[in-house]
Amino acid sequence: MNPKGTIVFSTVGRPNYGFDVFSVQLNHITAATEHRLTDGSSINFNAQFVDEDRSVVFVSERSGSARIYLTRPGLPIPEQLASVPHSLFHDRPILKNNRLYFVSAHEQPDRQFQSWAALHSTEIDDKDKKITRLTPYGAVDYSPAVSKSGKFLAVASYGSRSWGGEFHELNTDIVVFPESDPKKRILVCKKGGWPTWSCDSSIYFHRQADDGWWSVFRVDFPENPPEFSGFPIAPIRVTPPGLHCFTPAALHDGKRLAVATRRRDKNYRHIEIFDLESKVFYPVSELINPNFHHYNPFVSPDSTLLGYHRFRGESTQGETTIPHLDPIKSPIRDIRLLRINGNFPSFSPDGDLIAFNRDFDLNAGIKIVKSDGSKRWTLIKDRTAFYNSWSPTEKNVIYTSLGPIFESAKTTVQIARITFDLGDLNGDRAEIPSDVKILTREDTGNNAFPSCSPDGKSIVFRSGRSGHKNLYILDAVKGEFDGGIRQLTNGPWIDTMPNWSPKGDLIAFSSNMHKPDNPDVFSIYVIKPDGSDLRRIHLGGAEGSGEVDRERINHVCFSSDGEWLVFTANLGGVTAEPVSWPNQFQPYGDLFVVTLDGSGLMRLTCNGFENGTPAWHCGGELDMGRLCLGFDGEVVGEKLRGQFQEPLWISCDF
Repeated sequence: MNPKGTIVFSTVGRPNYGFDVFSVQLNHITAATEHRLTDGSSINFNAQFVDEDRSVVFVSERSGSARIYLTRPGLPIPEQLASVPHSLFHDRPILKNNRLYFVSAHEQPDRQFQSWAALHSTEIDDKDKKITRLTPYGAVDYSPAVSKSGKFLAVASYGSRSWGGEFHELNTDIVVFPESDPKKRILVCKKGGWPTWSCDSSIYFHRQADDGWWSVFRVDFPENPPEFSGFPIAPIRVTPPGLHCFTPAALHDGKRLAVATRRRDKNYRHIEIFDLESKVFYPVSELINPNFHHYNPFVSPDSTLLGYHRFRGESTQGETTIPHLDPIKSPIRDIRLLRINGNFPSFSPDGDLIAFNRDFDLNAGIKIVKSDGSKRWTLIKDRTAFYNSWSPTEKNVIYTSLGPIFESAKTTVQIARITFDLGDLNGDRAEIPSDVKILTREDTGNNAFPSCSPDGKSIVFRSGRSGHKNLYILDAVKGEFDGGIRQLTNGPWIDTMPNWSPKGDLIAFSSNMHKPDNPDVFSIYVIKPDGSDLRRIHLGGAEGSGEVDRERINHVCFSSDGEWLVFTANLGGVTAEPVSWPNQFQPYGDLFVVTLDGSGLMRLTCNGFENGTPAWHCGGELDMGRLCLGFDGEVVGEKLRGQFQEPLWISCDF
């Protein structure tokens, strides 16, 4: 039987993006010449000009997944272009000579730890909408570029290698092939990403240089690459050290590059023009919007217009509210996916309320939102809380962790029982009074990630009291002071994020007990509440695979019937070049489901984000008819402010 129900999850940074695509005239860079090319609906990004009149193809998530659209001046509603109907992810579209090129991730590779990203193309006027795969089966391609004549394509290719686990700079190579014969692939240069053609014989790309600075490099070759035998070519460094330069776009005069930069003295990523002859940078986006990040520049065919995407700004027309809950396209018919504007959601027993933590900042507290997204309350504030478990038997009781997240075993973090009056949810008050009862002793170190038993009597949680982070069970009302405590797992490793089955017979959790010296690998384990029958769940029968111990699996959660698990994992590799995105910390951020025997593995999400902390509604079907809508039909949520960060691993401190 297929899994079903409603899964709520979080996505790092994504609710705040508010991206739109903009252009500016290169010969007259002022705020007056900046034009918004997209309509302010959802997020819109990674565009390319179609011609000189500001027509662009771009990616938008307005349908609940990343799809490709075309917009022209005067066109009020963007046109969705032919792509793969069942694909959850499309990226980097290019429309040239009436043919659309794009990356899609709809074809599952034959092994784990390999990205699903591959290059495809289709004729725009093809009534049959035939999709042609240009990437060889078993290989991975990112970031396509079409030469000026349209005869050749370049990609950042991972080839057929298994993903090596890196998530800063991908170990891709620059590969070129004729548009008419994609099988004639040539490895032009090793180590490089985000290629852009200056003409049919020069390619620029980015990579991290040996001195640590992301820089743009160039390779030159004859205009008919298949006839040249001197590959791979040693590249020439183009941009100097002392600043980061990524995602280049070559202007077609062959004399200039548009690049995104990060400088030592700047807090934002900006678009600049680099003159290849004088070696001088000319600012663009900082002159117009100095306090916004700007991403992934592109240029018009005549090099008069420069485009990029950025936060649309509070004063720009378009969506200005982040909904509390946002529907996401699901690949499984009977599963509904909702993104919450927060972290660590947990359903109330009847599913009409969701508890969550707004963010990981200090004093973030606990919020409660109605499961149709129409109203939200603050339960506790001015305290740092994370990871929630609603009591299955008491609608007014929530368990949480109080203290800092991501800390050592000795750091004081405590399990708390939060009690409140349900009647307070019926009024107009935004803050709900509550009683906080601490269940663990202050001198026992890091106690976190509580999960309540289905009878409401016990709590399983992770504790560092022994010097190692293992699992313990205590009384859900009295705590360890009067009710006692017992250790469930014991060993010099990390057991974490337990989840009690709705049947009460099993507890699932993440652990690195199979690789205790490696804190970066976790797999799913289950154990009975009495401590017996501990076993590891091997996904897809991968027990004998040489790569099985590369799993990084977290946030395990049971389905309502106790037969399925949803979790976050790195099994799908990396979907897009990480340096081209903001705020993605590590690529274990896709949701999967699997049965308790490890069979039936299916991917739920596929995008460039870090998704996690899922909660699976354990009751009947939820009434989502008014999801995200308030009583007056307006979207209810927080004001969109564009508050997101650059990747933390991009450092200018050299």
